[in-house]
Amino acid sequence: MPLTASILSRQLEELSLLKHSLLPGEALIPASPSDHQDGWQALLESWQEDGDTTVTDLERAAHALPPAHFRIEAAGVDVWFELRLGEEYVGPQRGLSQYTVSVKGATLGRADQAAWQAFVKEKMAEVQQDSEYPVFELVSAHLLPRLHAELDPPLALDDQASSQSTCPESRPTETDTSERYHALFTSHHLVSPTKRRSLQQWSAALSLTGFAKVGHPGVIYCEGARAQVEEFVADVKAMQWLALRLRFIEPLPDELLSVQGKYEQRRRWVEFEKVGEVVDEMRRLGKGQYVVDMGIGSAGTNTGPTR
Repeated sequence: MPLTASILSRQLEELSLLKHSLLPGEALIPASPSDHQDGWQALLESWQEDGDTTVTDLERAAHALPPAHFRIEAAGVDVWFELRLGEEYVGPQRGLSQYTVSVKGATLGRADQAAWQAFVKEKMAEVQQDSEYPVFELVSAHLLPRLHAELDPPLALDDQASSQSTCPESRPTETDTSERYHALFTSHHLVSPTKRRSLQQWSAALSLTGFAKVGHPGVIYCEGARAQVEEFVADVKAMQWLALRLRFIEPLPDELLSVQGKYEQRRRWVEFEKVGEVVDEMRRLGKGQYVVDMGIGSAGTNTGPTR
């Protein structure tokens, strides 16, 4: 079955979501034959910038371009992923993945490559069962975090200080742990890809860690330097979607600061689809009582509008 405009639109939506979730140093690069790379790049950029790509544009691209083939890489790491979307890929389908992910590396040994591919296969099966965006979740929640955990080059303290002071794309952040803040929102729902992309962009720009629980109800949690958390909260409030409630914004308690360093080594921003995943994550971070006290994850969950 040839690629259609509707299928291409769905694929671009997920690729755009993935690209917006990338951290500095990570990249999503077209890997199609050279004569089609510019076409895929231009199509994805136009989709991201205005969202007004017409059906005619999509139909023309669907006939002119080969199936999506992208390379996902991280700066300074000699291992990357090659993603291929089948012409019928539209997200989750029972028993069908319709996409492939290959692990590549100039110095990647056979045993390591086999271990990586086994990991990819395992996680593909997991996300295929209940994720609305399997490729996005596979890459952002599993592959890139493992890539950084295993292969990121060590950074000397002097280099850390230098990179923090010279990086032009990062907003200033507080380094005093006494100024660590965290905040939690709930909402009736969180579905819009635009809102989800905005959350990912803001968290990356502000150097925050956190997560969003998509679907119904919506949950948003972040932590970081006080000024950055306050700015993030203001940005979220400005979106004003149904029954959005700020449950708290407050200093991170001293007893929770000890787990902060470990958390920052993980993916800065992740998405969950189940309330149970939110509860598990908060408990893992030593903050389970925050969601339990609010009834999140229990029969007492209440995300309705305030009166």
